[in-house]
Amino acid sequence: MEDYKIPAQTRIGHVHLKVSDLQKSLDFYVGLLGFEKMAAYGDQAAFISAGGYHHHIGLNTWHSKGAPPAPEYAPGLYHTAILYPERKDLAQILQRLIDAKYPITGASDHGVSEAIYLDDPDGNGVELYWDRPKEEWPFGTDGELTMYTRALDVRGLLSLVH
Repeated sequence: MEDYKIPAQTRIGHVHLKVSDLQKSLDFYVGLLGFEKMAAYGDQAAFISAGGYHHHIGLNTWHSKGAPPAPEYAPGLYHTAILYPERKDLAQILQRLIDAKYPITGASDHGVSEAIYLDDPDGNGVELYWDRPKEEWPFGTDGELTMYTRALDVRGLLSLVH
């Protein structure tokens, strides 16, 4: 079989999550994180986006209404990663989470990006992050990307909103 590489311009278009309570999920994704509700189908499904796109996240209760969170050690989605355009945007959402007293599960500097981790109301992992410019990414002498996980400079990040 011939080697195949996916086109470089390919992107993940959207994620569709099974949720137990549509309103709680909308309160989190729209009310707290600031996504826009683009369409809703009663209390069963909603499609939300940033910037008027048809949807970046689909939420539905078709097979999960009232269900408990998936077990932590079962196969499934680890997290949905939401990419912010600028470092100051990540700082603003971090301050918003702090002001709302929303629990944050982690905060890391990965060399290529800075990230905040939390869980949505159904226990689905959510990563909020921004990418450093590619020319700042850590590459080893062999040219291989050398990502790492270090403590995030939270004070430095928050200084962008104060």
